[in-house]
Amino acid sequence: QQQTINVADLDVAQLSDVRRQLEEELSHLTNSFAQLKQAQSKFKACIDNVREVKQENTNKTILVPLTSSLYVPGKLSDPGHVIVDVGTGYFVKKTREQAVKYYTGKVDFIKKNLETLEETITKKRENLNLLMSILQSKIQAQASS
Repeated sequence: QQQTINVADLDVAQLSDVRRQLEEELSHLTNSFAQLKQAQSKFKACIDNVREVKQENTNKTILVPLTSSLYVPGKLSDPGHVIVDVGTGYFVKKTREQAVKYYTGKVDFIKKNLETLEETITKKRENLNLLMSILQSKIQAQASS
């Protein structure tokens, strides 16, 4: 059962602890937001890459990425299909259309999570700003008395 406490009733030390906790939560949420944005960008790049695989490139030499910075030459033998990394070391052969649909689904899923996370971050920032103003007024009241 949750109990509601009026922050105006807390003393300066307690307010400082709550501020620190809010700042830590906000930092964690902001980092998560940045990581989700990065993942979304990678999935969008995958969509672009799948769309670059075209029939007219059959048997042409291409550079195949082994890592983010290591590429080896290869030949495109089946431009109708691509290998999709579905996570935890598993890869699935899909048609180009299926791959675009898969990655679009991932982008949309992340977009929904980003919107929810952005709302949460906004609320936490508002709470932190309110807390800071209460903390400043209590410190000023202590200094003047």
